[in-house]
Amino acid sequence: MRRNNKRYWFKLFNASHILLLTVAILWGCSSKIIQTENVRQRISINEGWKFFKYHSAKEADSLIYDARPEITIETENKVADAKPTEAVEAVTKQQVLKPWILPSANDFINDPAQKHIRPEGNPGGDFPFVQPGFNDGNWENVNLPHDWAAKGPFLTGLDSEVGGGMGRLPVNGVAWYRKKMDIPATDKGKSVFLDVDGAMSYAIVWLNGQLVGGWPYGYNSWRLDLTPYLNFGGENQLAIRIDNPNHSARWYPGAGLYRNVWLVKTSPVHVAQWGTTIKTTNISKESATISLKVKVDNQSTNNVETEVSTSVFELDKKGEKSAKPVAVFEPMKMQLQAGESVSGEHSVKIENPKLWGPPPTQQPNLYVAVTTLSQKGKIIDEYETRFGIRSLEFNPDKGLLVNGDRIFIKGVNNHHDLGALGAAFNTRAAERQLEILREMGCNAIRMSHNPPTPELLELTDKMGFLVIDEIFDSWERKKTPHDFHLIFRDWSEPDTRAFIRRDKNCPSVIIWSFGNEVGEQYTAEEGAALAQRIQNIIKEEDPTRPTILAMNFAKPEMPLSAVPDLIGLNYQGEGIRQDPEFEGTDRIRTPAQYNAFHQKFPEKMILSCETASAFSSRGIYLFPVSDQVSAPVRDGRGGDSNICQVSSYELHAVDFGSTADKVFASLEKHPFVAGEFVWTGWDYIGEPTPYYEAKSSYSGIIDLAGFKKDRFYLYQSHWRPDLPMVHILPHWNWPERVGEITPVHVFTSGNEAELFLNGKSLGKKKKGEYEYRLRWDEIRYEPGELKAVAYKNGGVWAEETVKTTGEAAQLKATADRKIISADGKDLSFVTLEICDNEGLMVPRSNNLIEFSIEGPGEIVATDNGDPMNLVAFPSLSRNAFNGMALAIVRSKPGKKGTILLKAKSAGLKDAEIKIESK
Repeated sequence: MRRNNKRYWFKLFNASHILLLTVAILWGCSSKIIQTENVRQRISINEGWKFFKYHSAKEADSLIYDARPEITIETENKVADAKPTEAVEAVTKQQVLKPWILPSANDFINDPAQKHIRPEGNPGGDFPFVQPGFNDGNWENVNLPHDWAAKGPFLTGLDSEVGGGMGRLPVNGVAWYRKKMDIPATDKGKSVFLDVDGAMSYAIVWLNGQLVGGWPYGYNSWRLDLTPYLNFGGENQLAIRIDNPNHSARWYPGAGLYRNVWLVKTSPVHVAQWGTTIKTTNISKESATISLKVKVDNQSTNNVETEVSTSVFELDKKGEKSAKPVAVFEPMKMQLQAGESVSGEHSVKIENPKLWGPPPTQQPNLYVAVTTLSQKGKIIDEYETRFGIRSLEFNPDKGLLVNGDRIFIKGVNNHHDLGALGAAFNTRAAERQLEILREMGCNAIRMSHNPPTPELLELTDKMGFLVIDEIFDSWERKKTPHDFHLIFRDWSEPDTRAFIRRDKNCPSVIIWSFGNEVGEQYTAEEGAALAQRIQNIIKEEDPTRPTILAMNFAKPEMPLSAVPDLIGLNYQGEGIRQDPEFEGTDRIRTPAQYNAFHQKFPEKMILSCETASAFSSRGIYLFPVSDQVSAPVRDGRGGDSNICQVSSYELHAVDFGSTADKVFASLEKHPFVAGEFVWTGWDYIGEPTPYYEAKSSYSGIIDLAGFKKDRFYLYQSHWRPDLPMVHILPHWNWPERVGEITPVHVFTSGNEAELFLNGKSLGKKKKGEYEYRLRWDEIRYEPGELKAVAYKNGGVWAEETVKTTGEAAQLKATADRKIISADGKDLSFVTLEICDNEGLMVPRSNNLIEFSIEGPGEIVATDNGDPMNLVAFPSLSRNAFNGMALAIVRSKPGKKGTILLKAKSAGLKDAEIKIESK
């Protein structure tokens, strides 16, 4: 790379030419496959599985992937930014299946000398669970996606087998899934694959008693070729063993076949797995040049010639293709030897392209490329690749430019669980999360800290969110005794390549992240060399996107910082533990680092991959109220360890973090920073800092049930300055505080506001420089009405009123959607509020609510957003938490009609709501 006047834009080197990232790149995503009976079939096999889990590790079978080290130190309640440590060697004398599983990775290992040779033998072939004749009639019937731990029960106490870090749910253990499949005789001669979008974890697959292969990493998608093991024209027995170790994660990982599973049938000559790559150059309003690379596998025993043809169609908002193609590629011919894979590339110009970009200033327009393979005029394969056309520039001074427009990144981090549904993926639940985040003003998601399910990226493509796609939370140094470090040396290359090949065409994915706060930040040149190895793999797979590492310790002068294309900082931008009370600590202490990194790397864009990590419990307000902008949580200072809750005045954060107010100011003082990803958008199961007695986090802007905390409105006021809004906190039900100081804070997108108490003005306040809330800290409580009138540019902008309510008198039910699909997957999220006779929510009510349902639906889970509530998610009884509770209703497959959800609570008027399943 060359410097030009000490500043230059990020450039990528690709073969013999330099590709400037201002050149537009067009991506396809998930490579959706046409389900054509005679060409290619992608068949969901989610229904009709049998499930069994051993009661304990002692009872489990010995068909292990590999030995694991013993747990010798306590890992629960470990500080989140504690230094990762060296791996511990594990030794075993029993047979392990690792040598038979490693060949499953061969397609993702580039060096032929490093590919694995499968040993002779069939381990586990005589084990009863893999045999077709085994009687599994007493096993549990389940459908996928399935998270075996989500139903609970929650484990209690600080000495529980699974602690707060992993969510207090029984995720650990060994379990089996079995499914019978009829494969018709007409499929003989086809290639048949098992595609697993994700299995947590150490999945091992047998078919008809034969060991096929597996994949250890629970977050990646993978494929196994079933063809050699199939009984065409008869019944086939599929058996999958899952081994989910305890102490394997810092958050709730879920357990089992928690994503979709598919059977894919193709011609022996077919487009390879994730075998298309699309990119564009020369984008203008008039045209864009599209390049398409297609990889074709020949699994037949014959040498063949095939013709590759591709047409491009627009996709409407419903995902339907346009009637006519907008561009057609010139066909290309390929010659393939038996057993060979060959790639070919061709290009076409598209006229008047509709660009993909993030709302509200741009629109996420999508296209689909339909690729066909033909032999002697007969179509033998069809393959769809969804994509979008957009240009990206990562500018060290201006930040991110999408299609030439500066887009400030207003992002959040999200873990993969879906609250009360656990980790079992559901499209509607994920869509709801994104919809609420968009309402707040969020435009970007960091997939922390693992590859997401493919359907989540379909949603971000469709909705126009920008995405950092992340692969690893740890490398060779461990954060927990049984995390990914155990398999990193064997699987880091195949996992990285598989991750990128799957997601490389998604227009929403703009950056590859290959490490989060990894322990190799501490190992100088050794760590940098390891980082460079992974960086090289990424560039081999996709030289068009930049890379990033999320660094909470590495400083500008450390060798690791120089490896990635972009600078990613976790909490370092604002400074870590800089208050005097942290002097002498052995934890990370770092002055604010934005300027230091900008000076050291003037050619690299800087981005905060994690900011804030602020804490609060929805509806909880603790006194006294801090006079600081940002403060740590301690008893009497925003926290109460007796009830394990944090105040919602939104003034407190984890020791190494900062409040939203402090982060906003820091970013505005450093305009070269491209933006932030807040930790976190939603509360998530596990990692309940600062109270590990709890089951879920406190850091979300939105609680686990999907209810907005006060912090939501602070972000909305800053991220959506054109939205007229004002928000008052706290609630105004404080009978025990009459005459006592009870501060009132106001969040508004206006620049000033006037506060009234019972009609009397308490004065007008205006935001100062680097101020993001208005504070009335000397108000003495008296019951009645608070009213805030916000102003902008001298005129009334927005108003809000908060009243002292009456006693709890009734329940009120509200559904996010009253019409759902009768497909057995669609959901309606029903909010229950405890209200007074006037219909006002009573903010401190925690009454027990009983739920029931009639009609073609079922209640799959309930919740209330309280991190300390350890009632199992499937329970039909749930206490409200500060006036609110949630019931999640799912349709029954193929059954249409009216679903009636009822809710009752002793002494209160019942509520019911109708939902139509169509």
